[in-house]
Amino acid sequence: MRTFSALALAAAAAAAPVAAFAQDAAVDVADTGDTAWILISSALVLMMTMPGLTLFYGGLVRTKNFLAVLIQVGAIAAVASLLWVICGYTMAFGHVTNGWLGAGNAWMLIDLGNVREGLTVPESSFALFQMTFAAITPALMAGAWVDRARFGWVVGFAALWGLLVYAPVAHWVWGGGWLSTAIGTLDFAGGIVVHTTAGVSALVVAALLGKRQGFPRTLMLPHAPSLTMAGAALLWVGWFGFNGGSALAANDDAASAIINTHVGACTAALVWLLIERFTVGKPTSVGFATGAVAGLATVTPAAGFISPGAAILMGVAAASVCYPMIQVVKSRLKIDDSLDVFAVHGVGGMIGSILLAVFLSPVFGGTGFAEGKTMVSQLAAQLVGVGVVAIWSAVASALIAVLVSLVIPMRVSEDDEREGLDLASHGERAWEFD
Repeated sequence: MRTFSALALAAAAAAAPVAAFAQDAAVDVADTGDTAWILISSALVLMMTMPGLTLFYGGLVRTKNFLAVLIQVGAIAAVASLLWVICGYTMAFGHVTNGWLGAGNAWMLIDLGNVREGLTVPESSFALFQMTFAAITPALMAGAWVDRARFGWVVGFAALWGLLVYAPVAHWVWGGGWLSTAIGTLDFAGGIVVHTTAGVSALVVAALLGKRQGFPRTLMLPHAPSLTMAGAALLWVGWFGFNGGSALAANDDAASAIINTHVGACTAALVWLLIERFTVGKPTSVGFATGAVAGLATVTPAAGFISPGAAILMGVAAASVCYPMIQVVKSRLKIDDSLDVFAVHGVGGMIGSILLAVFLSPVFGGTGFAEGKTMVSQLAAQLVGVGVVAIWSAVASALIAVLVSLVIPMRVSEDDEREGLDLASHGERAWEFD
């Protein structure tokens, strides 16, 4: 009897910690479905960068600079990812302090919670998903300086840019910083954080670098429009993870964001072809691809907040505004933004962020305004967010570009530019001919 009692007491003592642990875990446990969706979305966003963006940009340049673009995009994504793990994540999504930068609690991704606060996914999966955004955003800028930027300068600039431009803006808007909490600026998936920062910064760098040799007299046609179409297709599919994943759960918001993403891109691509038909006489494959990307960038900030009908109207706005903006930048401003990063990504992201304030209204099928907000006050919040981020991106990018150029020149020599960066900078050619 004593033996039985002793065994019973021992079993109870052993079971008590287990029961207590089970109760604690139940409070801090991730949803497997939501987690799986975030992991899949992370892979889709990385696919947008490599191979999507590399093929999209690679097909648009001349043959002698094809590999150089691929290497630049890959190297930018690599250095941005490493810095995100080291300190970028905690700067953007560390504990909120003064609203300008996150605290240093998560440097090297230490002190990550079992579940990200306010979500149902592990913080490690959240950090992974956000890392793919930090990787593709500076890579978008590579299209502005193709054919002439020095590789070492590109890597150095992108590294500092990710820490001094992207991470702070991500904190202001997504990490509990001042733009979201004090001003009420909204950005579902990156119209401000991704496209405004990258687009404005790309324009500044293109202006500082100067024009390519022969621009605008020499006709610099894409060497492989088929690769551009393939890259655009990968970007389009990957964007489902970009916008749908930004719901941070496998739910109706994610599905709505994906539907809106798709119809926005469809509309912009078709309207772009229609514009081309009347302006240049024929619709082109590059036009279709560019229009689709413009539509994707424009619908991004509003994807989870609006109705499909509003997404269609955003697609129309994307093509109608971004198409002429290309000519404004190159013909009027005389800035050689080589692959139209500002006109497509920057302008698209900004007009989408502003139109969000209108289409957020339940009258247009939107999810509605936050308590105390009206269409006018939300429009003001969006304008402040876009304006502040655009100014910060421009000023910080100019300073970073000049600072890095003190160590590594921004531009290759004239001889190297004529020869092509594939051979001059990397000692290899994309295509070998007998």
